[in-house]
Amino acid sequence: MNALLATTDVWALFELPVVQRSALALLIASIGLPIVGVLMIGLDVIPVRFAVMHTALLGVALGLVFGIDPVLCALVVSGLAVMALAPLAGRPGGLSGPMGLLMTLAIAAALLVLSISGVNATGAFELLWGSILATRRIDVILLLVITVAVLTLFFARRRKIGLLLFDRETAICAGVAVGTLTTLCLGLTAVAIASSIRLTGALLVDAVTLLPAVAARNLARSFTSMVAWAVAVGVVGNGLGFLLALWLDQPPGPVLVITVAVIALATYLPIIPGRRPDTKGIVH
Repeated sequence: MNALLATTDVWALFELPVVQRSALALLIASIGLPIVGVLMIGLDVIPVRFAVMHTALLGVALGLVFGIDPVLCALVVSGLAVMALAPLAGRPGGLSGPMGLLMTLAIAAALLVLSISGVNATGAFELLWGSILATRRIDVILLLVITVAVLTLFFARRRKIGLLLFDRETAICAGVAVGTLTTLCLGLTAVAIASSIRLTGALLVDAVTLLPAVAARNLARSFTSMVAWAVAVGVVGNGLGFLLALWLDQPPGPVLVITVAVIALATYLPIIPGRRPDTKGIVH
């Protein structure tokens, strides 16, 4: 009876505008952001999420200093900073080193800006510990715009992106504008990650980006199916995690990550139907 009452109470919570807004934001993010996770894996820029955390902090600091919306400022700074690294993608060392450099410079610049301006650093660091229940209407709109942009890019450039993720040199030989496409993908990835920080907090953003893509890589047999699997895992995993968080009365961020991580771990089991070896070959 208690479990039934608890379940009834959970559904009653959806009558609250804040819960409705949070659920809608999570649904939108779970549709678009797992595709960003696919890009992160394919471009081998998984460390980009750490760079975005730090550049987002710099953006928030600048927003507080100049009276601009901190989240919007974080999106712009993160997108421009990561896009600036795109020309380095073709170098033998890849983007891991430049991402680390960007991360270090961004956090140093953020702390310096806060120190010089005298702005209370607490407001800036709050973004790193965001909660989905603190989602504002403007955050939902931003997520919707970014999700539409991600889906548009995927459907408009699916084959070219697939070729780029499979092999950069092959894409160049096929006439793909690799530099432009890489810059676009990196910029959109950075903006998408920055936009989802308020949902889970910067340290737990993998729930809506990377983890669904990791699970999809184990289940998919083509680039298109990997995207489809990533979205499916994102929607189901994050939706279930949100319900569990409400039911358990626990912070949504950690519960979302654990729920999606369990699904991702399950895809490594040999008994999962359709599971294939863990390789980078995702383009067909």
